[in-house]
Order: sequence, then C-alpha cells, then structure tokens
Amino acid sequence: MSGDEKPEKKAFRSGFVAIVGRPNAGKSTLVNRLVGQKIAIVTSKPQTTRNRIQGIVTKPQGQIVFIDTPGLHEADSALGRQMMQEVAAALEGIDVLLLMVDASRMLPHADDLLLEKAKRFRGKTILALNKVDRLAKPKLLPLIDSFAKVFEFAAIVPISALNGAGCQELLDETLKQLPQGEPYFPEDQVTDQPERFLAAEVIREKAIQVMYHEVPYALAVVIEKYEETPKLLRIEALMNVERDSQKKILIGHKGEMLKKIGTEARKELEGILGSKIYLGLFVKVAPDWRENPQKVRELDWRYQLEGLAGELEDKE
Repeated sequence: MSGDEKPEKKAFRSGFVAIVGRPNAGKSTLVNRLVGQKIAIVTSKPQTTRNRIQGIVTKPQGQIVFIDTPGLHEADSALGRQMMQEVAAALEGIDVLLLMVDASRMLPHADDLLLEKAKRFRGKTILALNKVDRLAKPKLLPLIDSFAKVFEFAAIVPISALNGAGCQELLDETLKQLPQGEPYFPEDQVTDQPERFLAAEVIREKAIQVMYHEVPYALAVVIEKYEETPKLLRIEALMNVERDSQKKILIGHKGEMLKKIGTEARKELEGILGSKIYLGLFVKVAPDWRENPQKVRELDWRYQLEGLAGELEDKE
C-alpha cells in the first residue's frame, strides 16, 4: 500500500437477530446490557416477557436489531399459547438466530426444544452460554463441547449478561454473520417500543417484584391515560388480576402495597423518560383472563394501540 492510499472501509452490516431461550435464561438482561439502557423488564420470575421486544444496537461497523422473546415452555393457557406464537413470529424474516442457555443450570447435553428451533432455522445460529460466572471453570469446556457435537453453531460464546463478560465478543460474532446493508433505524434509537408499552411493563415489573408467587402470572397492566404536558406526564394504569384475593394482595393493607408499587414505578419511569410523572394505579378483577383468547388479546398492548389509533381517526 502506498502512502497516498487509505485503508479500505469495511462494509456496513445490518440485520435482525432473535434471542430464543428457556424462561430465566437471561434474555432480557442481555438485551438491556447490549443496548446500554433498560428496554425490557427483568425479574427472578420465569415467563416475565410476554411480547417481542426489539432492542437496537448501532456501532460504526453495523446495526443489530435484537428481538427479545418470551421463554420457551409448554403452553397450557391462552396466554401461554400467545407467548409461543410470539416466539414463532420472531423467527420470521430474521438474519441470525441467537440461542441462549443458562450454563449454570445446564446438564451436559443439549436442550431438545431449543435445538429444534436451530435445526428448523435456515440461517446461521449462535449459541450464548449465559451465567458462566456461576459455573466452575472446569465444567465450561465440556459444556461447549457437548453443544458443538450436536449442532454446527456459527459460534459458541460464553457470557455473563449480568456483569458484561463476553458481551462484546458476542456482539462481534453476531455482526460477522449479518448481511451487508443500510441501518434500519436512526443510530440514536434504542427500541421500537412506544413509551406507553414501557410504562406498562415497568409497572408490571415492580408489582411482580413485591408480589406473592401466584400474582405475577395473573397480572396484566393496561395504560388507560398517557397525557404529556409541558410540566408533567400523566399516566393512569389499570392492573388486571384474575381473583379478588389477588386484588387484595396488590392493594395491600390500607393501600400500602399499591403505593409502594406506584412509587417505585414512578421513580424509574421518571429516570427513563426524563420527565416529572403523575402515576395513578387502579386494580380490577378480570376473571380467568389468561384462559380466554379474546381477553388475552384485549390486554395485549398492540391491540390497545390499534384501538387508540382508531379512536383518533374517528375524531378527525
């Protein structure tokens, strides 16, 4: 190369990557880590993620649109079936499949349900072995070897989504597999989710963190009012549960539990949205909504946004 020649600029790469794994594998934690801010709620309870959530990572060399999906499980309710439909829909039109397993709980053989997704996918599949910080080092190589023997992964990357170990390597390996192309989103955009959805998810997260084991799965949050003014953002949310006993738990003695949930959700949302917020929470019993496909759809945030758009069109 002569002194006048400039090094060739590498082509920009961009594409969609679905993250698929069992409940509590750490998918949402990873998305938040890679994006650099919270866009998906995280709790210790399995099956917290109910919808596909897109996190956008833009680097000088490319843009990755990560799709966080509900944890793979055997669906036994209308809600569970919808969640598994979300996973199936996430795999349509993606460029790379990212399988994620909890290495600290993984037996030294492959997960058939996960591998089935990889075998059906025609593109490249990357395996992320998460929570390796909890795994004794002598056990890591045999685990990698066991997966390498049952499927030809484009890469197997040990990571800790919680502390960030290996996450840069995972980004690098993912970018390598993406096709050349222009970015899909502006470089400063980190998610495609509307702020209403984020508000509902943060409220649900705070409720799950303080609730007894039965309530999290019976809880659905609907944003009924989202009004922005120059000085204040007014949010009113309806928390739907299935039984009166769950409603009593959510409200707590003299409303103490509901107040605690509201205070924690408001503080976090003010930090995320950069606005002073008034947050009003209400609780309603919607009997056995998880077993009713129509109710499940009504409590889905996209259905609510469709209704909102329809109302606005009617007013014009």
